[in-house]
Amino acid sequence: MSEVAGGILNAAGLEALTLLYGLVAVLAGAYLKGYTGFGASMFWMTSLSLAFPPLQVVPMVLMFEVVTSVTLLPQIWRDVRWRSIALLLLGTWAATPVGIHVLTRLPAAPVRIALAIAVLLAAVLILRGFALSKEPGRTATVGVGLMAGVLNGSMGIVGPPAILFYFSSPIGVVAGRASIIAYFIGTDSVGAALFAAQGLIDASVLWRTALFLPVLVAGVVAGNRGFVQTEPESFKRTAIFVLIALAVLLVVRAAWPA
Repeated sequence: MSEVAGGILNAAGLEALTLLYGLVAVLAGAYLKGYTGFGASMFWMTSLSLAFPPLQVVPMVLMFEVVTSVTLLPQIWRDVRWRSIALLLLGTWAATPVGIHVLTRLPAAPVRIALAIAVLLAAVLILRGFALSKEPGRTATVGVGLMAGVLNGSMGIVGPPAILFYFSSPIGVVAGRASIIAYFIGTDSVGAALFAAQGLIDASVLWRTALFLPVLVAGVVAGNRGFVQTEPESFKRTAIFVLIALAVLLVVRAAWPA
């Protein structure tokens, strides 16, 4: 049995302690994803980059996001606002090349700080009771998708505009969380496919992803169970505080990019 385990670790290019660290980080991020519906990507990127090459972490995280979102899909399917998802994705996919162009023209640190400030201000407004009186129309929804696409291309961060969009909407936290999860399926599956097309998902990345799958699924199921047992307003406050923490993390990344 130990020879089999050793062979798997060799195939994945891992040492035992590195694997243990990765399992704990993946489990924690999966719980966060199962509970809030977002935040796992930045947590995984930050924690796993301490043990794995960033060029391998990014495709792993994209696949983690797809797996966790698909795992949750049967429970959230009926609550998803599919029309707004389609409009958001249309804007995101259209504006991602613009974001890539921005990346080549502007330094990353000021852009990250500007995003963090905008997210913090919006999150504080929502905590203080700000809410839209009705669901945004087609133009506004595509516009949010365009903002997400610019961020996706320039910083690899697609979530904040969509998260703030749904949590300020009158549709409620259940539908908002469900729609955020479904939105990430559309963005992350395309991202993973692009990495695969460029040959950046090799055998070792696939082995590592496979090794983490059991704790990935266990974490997201446990997080979803925690969400079901939480009062909607309490959940919304927790989710917004998570978003604030991620914005602070953006500032830290801007100050210490290494």
